[in-house]
Amino acid sequence: MMKTLTHVDSDGRPTMVDVGDKTITARSAVAEARVRLPESVAQHLAGAGYATKKGPVFATAIIAGTMAAKRTHELIPFCHPLGLEKCSLQIEAVGNEIVIRCEVGVHHKTGVEMEALTGASIAALTVYDMCKALSHEIVIESTRLVEKRGGKSDFGGV
Repeated sequence: MMKTLTHVDSDGRPTMVDVGDKTITARSAVAEARVRLPESVAQHLAGAGYATKKGPVFATAIIAGTMAAKRTHELIPFCHPLGLEKCSLQIEAVGNEIVIRCEVGVHHKTGVEMEALTGASIAALTVYDMCKALSHEIVIESTRLVEKRGGKSDFGGV
C-alpha cells in the first residue's frame, strides 16, 4: 500500500505541512544523546570539574543546546517556528559517557520532537568541541527520541 507523503505537494514538490486547522494542545518531547569518551578524557574531565581550557563543558553545552532547540526551524527546512515555553537540558557523566537529555515543551499545533533532538544533538556536538583538544576518539552516539506527549499520539515515557 502506498502512503501519502506529508511534506510533498500534489505535484511532488517539497512543502511545509499546513497546521492551520489543528488544535493547539500541550506538547512535549524528551531526547537523549550520549557522548562516549576515552577513559583518559573521562578521568581528566572528572578531575578538572568538567572544564577544559575552553571553559565549563556542561554549562556551555546547555547554553548551546537551548539556543539550537529554539532555532530548529532555521536548521531543518520543514519545521514550523515555535515559541518554546520550556527547554531544559540535563547533562551528567556516567562512567565514560556524557548523557544529555533535552526536554522541550510548548502549547502549539505541532510537536516539538525535532526541537528536543536538535537541542540534544547540538549539546553533544558542543561537548565534543570543548573536549576535542584532549582526544579525537570521542564518539557521539545514540541520539534518540525518548518521549513525546501531545498531538495524535504519545510515545515512550519514563
